[in-house]
Amino acid sequence: MRVISGKKPIKAWVDYVTLEDEAEQQLKNLASLPFIFKHVAVMPDAHAGKGSTVGTVIATKGAIIPAAVGVDIGCGMCAVKLPLVRDDIKDLSILRHSIERSVPVGFNGHKDDAHLLPNCLNRLTRCDLNSNTKVWRQCGTLGGGNHFIELCEDTLGGIWVVLHSGSRGIGKQLAEVHINKAKGLMKEYFIELPDPDLAYLAQNTQEFNFYLTDLLWAQEYAKWNRDTMLNLILQEIGWHIKKDKLAYLYNYSDRINCHHNFTQQENHFGNNVWITRKGAVSAREGQLGIIPGSMGTKTYIVKGKGNVESFCSCSHGAGRAMSRTKARALFTEEDLIEQTKGVECRKDVDVVDEIPAAYKDIDAVMKSQEDLVEVIAVLKQFMCIKG
Repeated sequence: MRVISGKKPIKAWVDYVTLEDEAEQQLKNLASLPFIFKHVAVMPDAHAGKGSTVGTVIATKGAIIPAAVGVDIGCGMCAVKLPLVRDDIKDLSILRHSIERSVPVGFNGHKDDAHLLPNCLNRLTRCDLNSNTKVWRQCGTLGGGNHFIELCEDTLGGIWVVLHSGSRGIGKQLAEVHINKAKGLMKEYFIELPDPDLAYLAQNTQEFNFYLTDLLWAQEYAKWNRDTMLNLILQEIGWHIKKDKLAYLYNYSDRINCHHNFTQQENHFGNNVWITRKGAVSAREGQLGIIPGSMGTKTYIVKGKGNVESFCSCSHGAGRAMSRTKARALFTEEDLIEQTKGVECRKDVDVVDEIPAAYKDIDAVMKSQEDLVEVIAVLKQFMCIKG
C-alpha cells in the first residue's frame, strides 16, 4: 500500500499498477474537503473520473457528493454458477442472439410491461412511475458502454453467468437532478471547490434527504434490474441445454449480486459514516464479490478479508488504462479480433474502445489487493454480449 500526502491521508493499493498523474491530483482534491473522514482509500483499478477517481472509497461525515456516486447509481455485478459443463452448450452464436433478443441492450427497453418492478419499488420523490413507461420497460435491460453479459468457465470446468449493469435511464435522470442541485447550492453559498463536480449535499437538509431517498431507490432498482436480467438469461439457456437439467436451472438461486457505485451508512473506526464506493466493492470479512477484467481476460470471484484500512472494500474491476477516445485511435477491428480469440462476441468497430488492451492488467490489480480479498474462483469468458 502506498500513502500519498494530502490534507487527509490517501491510502492507495497500487503497488503493482500505475496511478496516473490526473488521478492523483483528483485524489488530493478529494482529500482536501472538510468532511472527509480519516483518509481516502484508493483501489488498484483507480483512474481519473468526473470530479473524483473511479476506484475510490470515500468516507464522509455530514455530507455526500452526488457526482462521486455518479450517474449510474447502483451499477454493479451479478454472477451465478450453473449446474452445467461446457459441452452442455452447443451453439454459442445461436445462444448469444437468443439472449440479445430476450435482454434489450443499448438504449432499448422491453416492448411491454412484463418485467414490472416489485411493489416496494413503486415510489419515487422525483418521478411519476405510472406515467414513465421507460422506467418499467428498462427493468431487465443491459444498457451500453462497459456493461456486459458473459458465459464463463472456471478452472474446474464449472460454467458461470456473469453480468454488469446498473439503474439504467432512471438512475441517470435522478443523479443529474441532484448533481445540479448540489452545484447550485455551492454557488448560492459562495463555496469554492477544487473541482465543481465535488459539489456536496449537507446532512440534515431537505436536499440531502431528497437525494438519499432517490439514491436508495435507484440502488434497489439496479439490483432488481440485474436479478431480472439473470432470470431472462437463465430462461434462454434453458432452451439450449438438456431437458433433464431445466428444472434445476430455473430454480437455481445461489447468486452474487453486488453494487460498485453506491453509498450507504456504515460503522468504521467507531463512527457512523457515509461510505461512497465509486467503482469499488464492499469486502467485509467473508462477503462475496465479483471483480471482472475485460472482454478477453479473466473474472475473479472473491471473498472479502474485512481490511479496515480500505473501509472493507476492494476493486470493482481491472480499471481503464486509457480513455475510450485513445483506445479508438490506437486500435483497430483486427486488434479486437486478435485480442478476443476464442470468445463469441461482437468484434466490430463500435466496441473497439472495450478492447482488452484498453484496461489494466487484471492480474496486477489482483496482486495489489491480496490483503483485501481471497480468490474463490477464476473465470474465463467464452461468450460476451456488450451493450
